[in-house]
Amino acid sequence: MKRLTGPGRPHPALYLFPLPAIALYVVFFVVPTLQAVQYATTDWDGFSPDFERVGADNLTKLAGGGDSLFTTALTNNLKFLLVVVVLQTLLSLGLALMLLRNSKSSVLLRSIYFLPTILSSVSVAFVWRFVYDPNVGAVNQALGAVGLDSLQSGFLGNPDQAIYWVAMTQVWAHAGQLMVIFIAGLQQIPEELYEAARLDGAGRWQQFRNVTWPLVAPTTTIVVAYTTIQSFKAFDLILGLGGNPPRRSLDILSTRIYTTFTNAEFGYAAAESLLFMAIILAVTVLQRRTLKLTQKGA
Repeated sequence: MKRLTGPGRPHPALYLFPLPAIALYVVFFVVPTLQAVQYATTDWDGFSPDFERVGADNLTKLAGGGDSLFTTALTNNLKFLLVVVVLQTLLSLGLALMLLRNSKSSVLLRSIYFLPTILSSVSVAFVWRFVYDPNVGAVNQALGAVGLDSLQSGFLGNPDQAIYWVAMTQVWAHAGQLMVIFIAGLQQIPEELYEAARLDGAGRWQQFRNVTWPLVAPTTTIVVAYTTIQSFKAFDLILGLGGNPPRRSLDILSTRIYTTFTNAEFGYAAAESLLFMAIILAVTVLQRRTLKLTQKGA
């Protein structure tokens, strides 16, 4: 069989293999992004052949806080992101650590915790709308049954709490999926390291802090980045729980862009989309750097 590579030098044919992937990336990402930049500098409604160039006015208005609806959506999205990233990461890591122990029930429990992941966001929203119903919902019924009537709430109807209840639903729906990722990462840690730590007298917390946490760092970084992106894209869950268009207290960036687009403001929606992409990139890079610094100091 003829070798494709010579001594210390790859065969030129190997450089052709990435070309299909590069072509797809250019067609479906680079070109649409460049077109969005072009449209963002116009007041095009998406239908009319005539439009005017407005330069950077759209982006300047959005970035400068001149659009209160966009600013509210950004604030809601950051609240949603903070709750989901913190709770979902901690919950999925805790479940993974608990279920990694050899026990007869761990396989069954893994299936139960993973079950919400196979449901569509629309189905999840449909179920939790009944759970959060202020009159017949399970949460208020349970609180009333144990005498905690003072804690009963309107949940999605309360503008100060609504975004947090939707965030809790997102955590419930995806924690099982991230638990599986953490289990895969934890299984890569050699058992000999824990045995050495126990011989040195390390307790469970010291084993977690000095062995588990540093070695599960790459997995945590992936989980946090994935959760961040998913938090910004929780479009279907927001519409399912908050209506179409969603109430202002539940409006996030993706739903704000959708509403702008359906209002025949294509150019302005393109500018919102570009700013949306820049925010996701900035938050993801900031999170990764912060997480790496935290794990180095652990």
